[in-house]
Amino acid sequence: MPSHLGVRRAAAAGAWLSLWLGLATTVPDAAQAQARRPEPQVSAGDGKIFIGTYGGDIRVVDEATGKIEERIPLKVGLARSLLPSADRTRFYVLDSTYEKIEVIDIATRKSLRDYSLRQGNRRLRVVSMVADPGNQYLILLTRLATKLVDRWEIGPAQLQQFDLASGQITRTIPWPRGEERETVNLRFSPDGTSLFMFGDEVIILETRGFTEVESWPLSTPAESGVGRITLGPVHDFYDDPGTFTGLFVQQDPVQKRRIMGIGRVNLTARSVDFKPLGPAENVSFAQAPDRKRAYGIKTDIGRWEFWTFDLEKGSVVSRGEFQSRPRVVPRVSSNGKVIYVYVAGDTIDLYEAATYRYLRTIHLNADQTTEMFVVPPAVPARAAR
Repeated sequence: MPSHLGVRRAAAAGAWLSLWLGLATTVPDAAQAQARRPEPQVSAGDGKIFIGTYGGDIRVVDEATGKIEERIPLKVGLARSLLPSADRTRFYVLDSTYEKIEVIDIATRKSLRDYSLRQGNRRLRVVSMVADPGNQYLILLTRLATKLVDRWEIGPAQLQQFDLASGQITRTIPWPRGEERETVNLRFSPDGTSLFMFGDEVIILETRGFTEVESWPLSTPAESGVGRITLGPVHDFYDDPGTFTGLFVQQDPVQKRRIMGIGRVNLTARSVDFKPLGPAENVSFAQAPDRKRAYGIKTDIGRWEFWTFDLEKGSVVSRGEFQSRPRVVPRVSSNGKVIYVYVAGDTIDLYEAATYRYLRTIHLNADQTTEMFVVPPAVPARAAR
């Protein structure tokens, strides 16, 4: 499928050739009318787009107009990541030094508080974090870097509880079974009484003393020889609390084949619904608001391809090539009709989800530094507290 850039170049080249050859460019009236007829516009919905930029702010874009509606200045400087709260009322911002955190209220678009984890020659750097559903504390995966006279001394990876009221580390959580991890994917249960730690199996901690109370072997499909599921981080405003949907990977423990599939995790039911698709490929993933469709982008060197997934059947229903830039990922508009393509630049390209047709481009006027979040209009607005 030709890109919108290719179409423009081809049209310009054709016009120049006609002039150079002195050819008549008249066409029948009906064909002229068809050529002048604009492509039908596709609405993206009535939600808002939130994304961090090198401007040291969060840009808020109105989906209906594609215009920047507001810039939320950040006290911590450049944002490295945005973490939505479980109730979808705030973003927790981690800065580019991994040492500062700021809380932004989504409804009022105001900063509630900011924190610094640096103390003298000691720099506590956050690798990842998750907020409890009551917005009382964060669980941080950290590493302590201490500046000595001739070197930096790097401490072990630690799980720590950070109290948002006092701005202090209140507890270091022992690693379950004494197994330290460099990275970890953490999720709270909707009621905040359990913390799920995903790995070769799911280890469940109660949240009073953060001790292990249960382990949950990840379910595997009926096919023999298939290993356990590797779960990646997914932050989606379209999933229900306590659930998340994404493209996950299993590995055959015998032949080491990596199998890609659609996974739906339900923390309350302690279940993983995994539908294998085929050999694992480099495909990103974004769910549509109806939770029946999802869209991905497969990237190879010099080649980009849209994928459409049927989440109910667990299948790929269509694919189509397009032209883009390196390192792109999709998001889906609040009405499900538009695919946003972003990352590694200052623009967001819009494509029609049903046809993969290029629609238009949103200019942010600053390069992006975080994930992009589409906040649908149905998200309840709450005053800052």
